[in-house]
Amino acid sequence: MTNEKKKILIVEDEKNIAQVLAFNLMQAGYAYDIAYDGEEGLKKALSGDFDLILLDIMLPKMDGYTVCRGVRMKLDTPIIMVTAKEEEIDKIMGLDLGADDYVTKPFSINVLLARIKANMRRASGEVIVNARNSAIIRVRDLVIDNEKYLVTKNGKEIALSKVEYDLISYLASNAGKPFTREALLQDVWGYREFYGDRRTVDVTISRLRAKIEDDPSHPQYIFSKHGLGYYLA
Repeated sequence: MTNEKKKILIVEDEKNIAQVLAFNLMQAGYAYDIAYDGEEGLKKALSGDFDLILLDIMLPKMDGYTVCRGVRMKLDTPIIMVTAKEEEIDKIMGLDLGADDYVTKPFSINVLLARIKANMRRASGEVIVNARNSAIIRVRDLVIDNEKYLVTKNGKEIALSKVEYDLISYLASNAGKPFTREALLQDVWGYREFYGDRRTVDVTISRLRAKIEDDPSHPQYIFSKHGLGYYLA
C-alpha cells in the first residue's frame, strides 16, 4: 500500500503539537488537514474525506469523546485517540466509543507513524483478508458472512465497528485456537512490531461480548484461556 494519496485529519488544539504532527505526516508522504477545536474537527471528519483521524481528547468547544461518538454514528474512519492523561479509564472510554487505538503524550513519532500505517492497512482489509478460510462461518446461532461483512445472530444483524468485525471474523476463522493479545494486535490490528497496548484487545473483546453474548459475564462464544489468550468456541 502506498500512502501518497492518504489523508489524515489532525484534531488538536495545541498548535505547536498540531504543526509537529503535520510536518511529520507530510514527511511520511501523507496529506493532512488540521482542526483546532472539537466542533471544527467533527464537521471536517464527517466530510468523509479522510483515511484516518488523529483525535485529541482535551479540546475546546467539544471534547474528543463527543467527536468520536459523532464520527462513529456515521463513519468507520479509523480513529486514533491522542491523550495527555495517563488514567486507564480515559483510554478505555475512547475505545468504548469506537476509537481504534490510542497514544499517550509524549509519544514517539516513529511509533505513531507505524500505528497510523497499521490502522490504515486494517481498515482497507489488507491485514486479515488472507486469514479468512471461509466466506460464511456459522457458530451455533451466530453467522459471520465475510462476503457481505455482516454478522447476524438468530437472523438479526449485529452492528459492529470495523475492528470488532475483523476481530470476530479472525477468531471464527480459527475457532478453538487461542491467541495472545500480542498475536491479535499483530494479526488483526496489523502491528508489525508490538506498538499497541494490550488493553486495546481486552476492551474490544469486552465490546464484542456485550453485542453478541446473551450474558457477557458468562460468555458462550468468546472465551479466555489463562496464559494463552482469547478464542471463539
